Amino acid sequence: MRNQLVILVFITLMVWTTNSLSAQWLNMSKDHLLALTPEWEGERFEDGRPKVPQDILERMKAISLEEAWSILRNNGYKNQFAGDWHIIHPHQVMCGRALTAQYMPRRAVIRKVLEETGSREGYIGDMVNWPIGQLVEGDLYVADSYGKMNEGPIIGDNLGTSIYAKSKNGVVFNGTLRDLEGLEGIEGFNAFVKGWHPSYQMEMMLTGINVPIRIGEATVMPGDVVLAKREGVIFIPPHLAEEVVVTGEFVALKDEFGHLCLREGRYTSGEIDGAWKDEIREAFLVWLDANPDKIRMTRAQLDEFFKQRTW
Repeated sequence: MRNQLVILVFITLMVWTTNSLSAQWLNMSKDHLLALTPEWEGERFEDGRPKVPQDILERMKAISLEEAWSILRNNGYKNQFAGDWHIIHPHQVMCGRALTAQYMPRRAVIRKVLEETGSREGYIGDMVNWPIGQLVEGDLYVADSYGKMNEGPIIGDNLGTSIYAKSKNGVVFNGTLRDLEGLEGIEGFNAFVKGWHPSYQMEMMLTGINVPIRIGEATVMPGDVVLAKREGVIFIPPHLAEEVVVTGEFVALKDEFGHLCLREGRYTSGEIDGAWKDEIREAFLVWLDANPDKIRMTRAQLDEFFKQRTW
């Protein structure tokens, strides 16, 4: 009787463990995602992914990569930029919350288990559809398909249409796409990829959705704010997104006023390029009061910058 009880307990533990793991084979668990993004104190999606407000995403589009990079570096984030892209529309800026996907070379048994797990969890169709089904407006689909060229494209114009319909955004892929002409015709869609190929994905498998991934030299977390411009892509930890936006907006105002002063000959380049003396700071404040439509930050945020003596 005792042996039977031990066996029953063992079987129960095995079933519980298997079910717990299977639910985490594709999507990172909420607890893990919370543990890996402890600095974010704002709203989250149901699965734990940080939900940076839409207003910040829209304002982020006007921020330069250089300004964003500087703030990240000053906060200890030195591995957040990836360059060297093929871009459908180089002058079209993309910004959104990262929804990540990890692809790997196919290993038959692993893919079979993952497909069976996905089917039990309600995923429909081929694996390449699964991350797309989780997109919501404001997301930006970021996938690591390990730069595979031949038989590497994980989307074409059909899936591109679905991606844009759900997210109103495009993609950043460490890999290739197909159907360039069709994708060009999707108004609003853009893509940053490593190349183009007429084939479609084969001998690949999706091993994770909303998990940490590597894009070039950058580490990308689900919920990172992705800012993609023709110079490259920067991945901004969500807790720094507002600081990047507000600081970038202040620097842009300062630069606009400084350029105006230089054109008018009011101050020398040395005076504008270095730390501003009180006279210039006061003139800047008068200019801001005369141009309130240029200011998107709050008055308290603006006052905080004026307390600093380093600019």
